[in-house]
Amino acid sequence: MSLLAKSKGEVTYKELSTLHKWALVVLISMGSSIIYAPMYLKNVFYDPLMQALGATNADLGLMVSAYGIAAMICYLPSGIVADKFRMRTLAWVGFIATAVLVFVYATLPSVQVCLLLFVLMGVTSILIWWGTRFKVIRLCCEEEEYASKIGISYSIYGVTGLVIGLINAAIVAAISGSVGVQVMLIFLGVMIAVLGVLAFFLIPDFKGEINKDAKLFSLKEAVQAFKHPGVVWACVAYFCVYAVYQGATYTTPYLTNCFNADGNLVNVVGLIRTYGIGLIAGPIVGWIATKIKSPSKTILGAFILSIAVLVGFILFPQDPGGAMIAAILVVVFGFTTYGAFSIGSSPLSEVKIPMAIFGTASGLLSVIGFLPDVFIHTWYGGMIDAQGNAAFASIFGFEIMFGVIGIFCLIMVLRTLKKHAAKNAAAAEAADAETVEA
Repeated sequence: MSLLAKSKGEVTYKELSTLHKWALVVLISMGSSIIYAPMYLKNVFYDPLMQALGATNADLGLMVSAYGIAAMICYLPSGIVADKFRMRTLAWVGFIATAVLVFVYATLPSVQVCLLLFVLMGVTSILIWWGTRFKVIRLCCEEEEYASKIGISYSIYGVTGLVIGLINAAIVAAISGSVGVQVMLIFLGVMIAVLGVLAFFLIPDFKGEINKDAKLFSLKEAVQAFKHPGVVWACVAYFCVYAVYQGATYTTPYLTNCFNADGNLVNVVGLIRTYGIGLIAGPIVGWIATKIKSPSKTILGAFILSIAVLVGFILFPQDPGGAMIAAILVVVFGFTTYGAFSIGSSPLSEVKIPMAIFGTASGLLSVIGFLPDVFIHTWYGGMIDAQGNAAFASIFGFEIMFGVIGIFCLIMVLRTLKKHAAKNAAAAEAADAETVEA
């Protein structure tokens, strides 16, 4: 069967070939990594970027902050937009529009123009594109398969990020000065544009993906998604998952400062935690969630393991001789946090959100879930500046707090599921009784 979207008309996932479904998962997963690479280049290429733009440290920080603010404003509307437009349209338009902005960025304009570009990229990559991230994966599979698919999706995301990062590093190493940065940005723009073309041809029109009779922005639907049983608990649980996941980044200075660990060991552990673990954590945790038929229970288990490791971080003697054991704990922590994050959106499918408002619910999940980005790094960084190594016990203590709150929220999700399962069973029995009487 042809992979071309327009050869099918409106379809369900059952009408797509296995190859086509996996092509869509790979497309969206790779896209979720590459489309955001231009905005966060400073994380890896700080000095080359600053020199090429003639910017200050504050300028680079302001550019990323401008993008972050635009993104936070756009998360919820992106979910609403995802329920009003075809996934195909949002994906290819989001990719192509972002690519155009990246090409402008590649001209290395003034900082003022860059600020405008970063705000506009917040619109194209979040308001237009972000709603496709979870919904396309959901449209490609059974409800029960979502946890497994999204886990694999995040592994593809990780591999893509690693490969693109290595290519970017090779470009900057081979071509010195501002020209190297320009070539890197042009490369990213071309990759994003190619994804846009693929999205145009590969993503089909799914049956039931939009409510054709609904208004473009419906407060009623946003309220409906918010009030749907279990959604609030799922959103707060995702907030906690993401907070603990982001906290894992502070295990690098923990190893360096508290154990005086060898720089090469720290680098290797950092790479394993960031990329290596991601290759296996997503699929394994996704498989477990599918096997036990409960993403919420799986994430709950990951929280418990994460808390156990965090307690270990606090109690373990900070002696250089224990650096290797601490490094092993860091890798284990990377597995549990990445695994939980990779399926963190799965409780939305578990609470049976109607497809017509799934995008809106995903927007709510993103707004609440990614809030730690707004405060956690400034908070933890300030603690380290003020307290030195003593801050790590406090940081890990707050991470435990987020884990406990997350466990409570997931228990409430499971309680909601149990309550509604009993309600549905009672309704089914009543319907059967009426049928027998008739």
